[in-house]
Amino acid sequence: MSRANANDSSEGRPEPLSLQRELGLVSAVSLIAGTMIGSGIFMSPQTVLLNIGSPGASLLIWFLCGLVAMLGALSYAELGTVVRESGGEYVYIYRTSGQLPAFVFIFTSVLVVRPASIAGMSLSFAEYAAAPFYPDCPPPALVVKSAAAVGIVVLATVNCLNVRLSISIQNFFMAAKVLALVVIVVGGLVLLGVGGHTDSFQNAFEGSKVGVNPIGVAFFQGLWSYDGWNNLNYVTEELKRPESDDRRSFLSFSSRDNV
Repeated sequence: MSRANANDSSEGRPEPLSLQRELGLVSAVSLIAGTMIGSGIFMSPQTVLLNIGSPGASLLIWFLCGLVAMLGALSYAELGTVVRESGGEYVYIYRTSGQLPAFVFIFTSVLVVRPASIAGMSLSFAEYAAAPFYPDCPPPALVVKSAAAVGIVVLATVNCLNVRLSISIQNFFMAAKVLALVVIVVGGLVLLGVGGHTDSFQNAFEGSKVGVNPIGVAFFQGLWSYDGWNNLNYVTEELKRPESDDRRSFLSFSSRDNV
């Protein structure tokens, strides 16, 4: 009787909610690259150079920020193959530190961190989008804010409607941003090689500002520009094959599965 009841009760349980696995390798790479190559890379270089004071020190800041981003991305790639749950940092904090730290993190992230980041990126997009319509003066603040709000609503609607549609849009804009960066890089190389504009590399570290404040602000701008390398871990359950060759069980996570 008990075994039959157990079978009946198990059959009557609703199936757990699962996300559709729509993201392949190309879409996953596009999600990371498209997020990292955002408004920051087009706006941060001048701020980094202004705060650090010299081209040589600016390139050094960019190199160190890229190194930090690469190490973080490699760590998250390993975590994503071991803990195959969507949620990113929330899941990792929950599995290692418990419910309260995870709740505090997600509470501040949802109410403060993510909205502020989205607002900053949307305003940057709006400034670039409105600039062609105001060639002789900066665009009005109302126009910029309205364009930013429209962009947020449109993207939120697209992501809510269909995963494949949002992936296609992400891939398209990623390709457009990579093309824009290629044009900028090629143009810079032409100026260096053909035009001979090498003035910035003569006494490259002259005028460098050494201090906690200038270095800290420059690092902040550089890391903000590199931000996005952790976004794939928020949709781990939507990846078609999130596994890797490393099959370690990571017992510290598995022991907390029933917490």
